[in-house]
Amino acid sequence: MSIYKCPHCGEKSFNPISKAMSGTMKSKGKPCPKCGKLCVNGKGATIFSAIYCLIAFIFVVYIFVHGIDTEWMFFHEAPMVIGLILSMFIVPMIANAFFFKMMPSIRIDLNS
Repeated sequence: MSIYKCPHCGEKSFNPISKAMSGTMKSKGKPCPKCGKLCVNGKGATIFSAIYCLIAFIFVVYIFVHGIDTEWMFFHEAPMVIGLILSMFIVPMIANAFFFKMMPSIRIDLNS
């Protein structure tokens, strides 16, 4: 079930999973199944991803530095860091799937 429109042809050709996999403006993008042109999530998705990853990285560093301060944090340091690193990939993809507008890819590749 496709519910998101391609910015090139205007056809509803993207579902939430394919929209999440299309990536942000720094990625190559995903080709539209109908017209074949590359589409990505817009500027809002790129900004959200950068800010979220920066905040998660700050928390990883904080946990690493202050992990030995308390006994509870000492034993739960590794699961918290692993969870934060996984969330750097999962949360932006979920947000891309539902909240941000699609736009044409502006990336210029040498091979094309």
